[in-house]
Amino acid sequence: MKIYISADIEGVTGITHWDETEKTKSDYQKFAKQMTDEVKAACEGAIKAGAKEIWIKDAHDTGRNIIAAELPQSIRLVRGWSEHPYLMVQELDESFDALLMIGYHSFGSSSSNPLSHTLSSSTLNYIKLNGEFGSEFLIHGYAAATMGVPVVFISGDEGICKEANKVNKNIKTVAVNKGVGNSVISIHPKLAVEKIKEGVESILKGDIDKCKIELPEHFKVKLSYKKHVRAFKASFYPGMKQISSTSLVFETDNYFEVLRMLLFVI
Repeated sequence: MKIYISADIEGVTGITHWDETEKTKSDYQKFAKQMTDEVKAACEGAIKAGAKEIWIKDAHDTGRNIIAAELPQSIRLVRGWSEHPYLMVQELDESFDALLMIGYHSFGSSSSNPLSHTLSSSTLNYIKLNGEFGSEFLIHGYAAATMGVPVVFISGDEGICKEANKVNKNIKTVAVNKGVGNSVISIHPKLAVEKIKEGVESILKGDIDKCKIELPEHFKVKLSYKKHVRAFKASFYPGMKQISSTSLVFETDNYFEVLRMLLFVI
């Protein structure tokens, strides 16, 4: 069994403030450690379920957060950003049996996490895919769907877990945080690690094909920018239509074209 893990930080246990996500801040280190612990738990659960090969994408900010030495020796860790359109699932292909998402968070403009955003907290208000708010789970879940790889597990805030089960009720979720205004109610960090390990093992021992996400036949993407000047610049991307001073729309039947567009306009 070959497993891919995509890991972010804004959905790890207890995280509440942007200072806890930035390498230059004093609060960062303990949450990078928690991110590592949660990824390690996912690896251990996958190995107990029979995984022989595990690839991990460090998918937060610089892509240099996970402490590699604390992970099992059988892993391959993707650090930094290649600038490939697959973004948070770089190197994912048809050879993988399943995709796991650790430390994921709610979409931009959601009230389910004080740190909610989609791809860029500084550039965008939100992204909509076919009329629904687009999260990093949905964007990369659709990427996996183009390759026939099921998204079987996600951990993060309650909002993203509910979204995942709205897309496919069979995806195993572990909600570690609940956002309330500018605060977070979380479970104990060690309990989160235990739940992730157990959840990953249990779902990978089941019928993972039930977790495959259905890919729409057509994609209408709406981008809402924080600044009109960024929207103006992005409006020159081929196929882009500007509908207001800060909003753009892009349509295609090819999902890779969506990913390519996002790479260049954000």
